[in-house]
Amino acid sequence: MSAEWAWLLAVIPACAFIVLALFGRSLPRQGDWLGVLTVTSILGLLIAIFTKTFGAKLPMLNAVEWTSIGDFSLSHGIAIDWITLIMLPVIIIVALMVNIFSIGYMRGEPRYSWYFAVLQLFVASMLLLVLADNLLLLYIAWELVGVCSFLLIGFYWEKRSAVEAAKKAFITTRVGDVGLLIGIILLWKATGTFNIHELISYVEHGELGGTTLFVSMLFIFLGAMGKSAQLPFHVWLPDAMEGPTPVSALIHAATMVVAGVYLVARLLPMFEAAGGMMLIITLVGLATAIYSGIVAFAQTDIKKVLAYSTVSQLGFMFVALGVGGIGAGMFHLFTHAFFKALLFLGAGSVILGTHHHQEMRNLGGLLRKMPITGITFAIGSLALMGLFPLAGFWSKETILSAVDYGPGSWAFILISIASIMTAFYTVRLFLRTFTGEPQDAAVAEKTHESSLIMTGPLIVLAIFSVFAGFFIFTDFSKAFGLPGGISELIYLHYPKHFSVHWDLVGYSMALVVIGTFFGVWFYWRGSTERSTKLAEWQPAIYHMIQRKFFFDELYQFVINRIILGISYVVSWFDRYVVNDTGVDGSGELTKYSGFVLKHLQTGKVPNYALAIVVGIIMLSLITLVLRG
Repeated sequence: MSAEWAWLLAVIPACAFIVLALFGRSLPRQGDWLGVLTVTSILGLLIAIFTKTFGAKLPMLNAVEWTSIGDFSLSHGIAIDWITLIMLPVIIIVALMVNIFSIGYMRGEPRYSWYFAVLQLFVASMLLLVLADNLLLLYIAWELVGVCSFLLIGFYWEKRSAVEAAKKAFITTRVGDVGLLIGIILLWKATGTFNIHELISYVEHGELGGTTLFVSMLFIFLGAMGKSAQLPFHVWLPDAMEGPTPVSALIHAATMVVAGVYLVARLLPMFEAAGGMMLIITLVGLATAIYSGIVAFAQTDIKKVLAYSTVSQLGFMFVALGVGGIGAGMFHLFTHAFFKALLFLGAGSVILGTHHHQEMRNLGGLLRKMPITGITFAIGSLALMGLFPLAGFWSKETILSAVDYGPGSWAFILISIASIMTAFYTVRLFLRTFTGEPQDAAVAEKTHESSLIMTGPLIVLAIFSVFAGFFIFTDFSKAFGLPGGISELIYLHYPKHFSVHWDLVGYSMALVVIGTFFGVWFYWRGSTERSTKLAEWQPAIYHMIQRKFFFDELYQFVINRIILGISYVVSWFDRYVVNDTGVDGSGELTKYSGFVLKHLQTGKVPNYALAIVVGIIMLSLITLVLRG
């Protein structure tokens, strides 16, 4: 199967969406098997494409003319390079695990077939986004991803909280998307093309630069910030937990939230040429990583902790990209997808096994009742913390290495603090959920291990969480047919052969140990005595962290007092000045003038003669006055 057929990767799940949306209820098992079959088929297609791609010259391009008007022509097509080839298996493997897991998790839910239908459209949209060879097609897929997230987050539309979360995600990301659209239009105006590789060529040859490039890339970065939930657009992602838990795994692991990271990585040569943008990316990533780590300390909903963990890890990826470490950023995206999907699906297994309990204060001691879920969740947690030699360790080590040679010690110190935070809140989450005595005897009594259809994907993802990190090594990657390690395949200026820096290995492990020590100190065997005392010592600070530094309240205040206030003024001006005065007023004035003037038309000659005489007299008087 030639890489020219890669467009089928997006078309097949799109067709499955149409079939499930129209006929899903009539299919056996409401078509859940079709979702699994669809993603399995495109996984096989991807493997065939991989075998044809190895050794070929990249990028591989395949475009067709879409329209031509005068001198303007627009082509749409696909482009395959190593960034694409790293993204595709991540999306498809995680999507396959989510589809299989959903059969057990969503069984008996209303709109069961519709859920699987939208899931396929989500996968199709994300694959199209990754394969797109131009910014216009990418933007279309970008918006489709946003629509799918809206539908899935608001899947339980009977719940007001789910509806509000869906609207919040849609509106918040739209703010960034407007910036992305403006940036795309500015680049097209400056170059006359939407093609990504042509735009990069313009920049590399000095034909596009200066203020135009900086402003364009700043707007495009706003779009990436919105989709990847970077400060201050992060507020939508934790609320997205209102959707079904498998959706959280798909959104937070391999699809929507990494779209921004992918976009920045794809256009990184242009960001690097736009003076100052790399520093902005680094600062945004650092601020997001630190902020989200702090907020995760005080969350008690297991999905909310994982959500803020996702925001923080996305910050890590942006930091890597901001210092020019495109290989490090994409490698962390690669490993993070597997262990974060594992953790979210593990959370789903906990929720279903405990009959829909997800507050840590009601859990505890689950490892005895749910051993498979507990052990796989522990593997995912250790990978997230960055424990040697799991996947998260190697990707975080490459980020630390990139930052160490990047902007300076200040960034290295801040990213190190964020790493300690990651270990702390992850240990807190695991200990309070799976160890110690049950916090609620009624919940513990009803708790049971999930079925094989749900634990199977957990085991598969746990294996990836252990071994995915070794794809940084040349020999390991070549054993799977790749020409080299990830850092040799994805780079900005020259390929970098990965070598273990044992000083950074020791330093990275020390960060994990520090975070783990404090996590165990505060929450050993699920105890909350020490953490409660700390919270009571500074209740105002704890309350601020628990309320997420009042970002939601701040936004609500801005909406209620500023945006709605401005809207009221605009509405008043439109109603009374534009409409009543400008439009209706001019019409009424004309109508009234006509009413008055009609009395002059009496049809009697003496009246007209009198008017002529009066007019002559008035003109004579005016003439005499003017002549002095």
